[in-house]
Amino acid sequence: MRRILPVLAAATTVLLTASSAQAQFLFFGNQASQQVMYDPATGQPMRAAPRTDGGPRVGANPVPRETVAYHGGHAPGTVVISTQERRLYLVQAGGTAIRYGIGVGRPGFTWAGVKSITRKAEWPDWRPPAQMLRRRPDLPRFMAGGPDNPLGARALYLGSSLYRIHGSNEPHTIGTAVSSGCFRMTNDDVTDLYGRVRVGTRVVVMR
Repeated sequence: MRRILPVLAAATTVLLTASSAQAQFLFFGNQASQQVMYDPATGQPMRAAPRTDGGPRVGANPVPRETVAYHGGHAPGTVVISTQERRLYLVQAGGTAIRYGIGVGRPGFTWAGVKSITRKAEWPDWRPPAQMLRRRPDLPRFMAGGPDNPLGARALYLGSSLYRIHGSNEPHTIGTAVSSGCFRMTNDDVTDLYGRVRVGTRVVVMR
C-alpha cells in the first residue's frame, strides 16, 4: 500500500481555483497535454486544439498578458491594437496598459481604423461570411458556440464590420499572422478582456 500511495498522489487531479473573474485550470497528474480550462461564467470547458507540429504544449499561451507602461496618448478604457507588434493594449489610468498577445490578419488581410465595440457575446455561434465561403467552400455554413468553435469563449464585435476580437482554441497561433482580419486571443485572455470592456468601447487598430 505504501508503494502505491506516491503513484496515487501523482495521479491525483489538482484543481487550481482563482477569483470569480479568472478561469480555472484542471490538470490530470503531470500531463499538461490534458489541461482543460473552465469558463468561470458558464462552467463550460475551454479546451484547446492539440498540436500536431511539435510546438508548445496544449493550452500554453506563447505571449502571456502583463501590465506595462503606456504613453500612447489614448484615454483610459481605449483598446489599442498594434498589428505590427501583434499586441492588444487596454489602456489604464496612470500611464499603464494591460498588454495581450493576439493573432492578426495574414498578408493581404490587415487593416487599420477606429471602431467601437457594438456587441459582446459569450460562446458565440459562427457563420462564416460570404467572402470567406468563396475562398473556403469547405467550411460549414453554421457552427454552434462551444469549445470547438473557432470564435472561442468570447467575441467582441467591431462596429458594423465583419471583424471581431475573439477567442481561439488554437493558442499556438497567438503572435502570428493567420486570420482573415479578425484579432484572435487565447480563451483565457479574451475572457479577461471581455470582463473589462463594455459596449461602446473605442478600438483603435494600427498597422
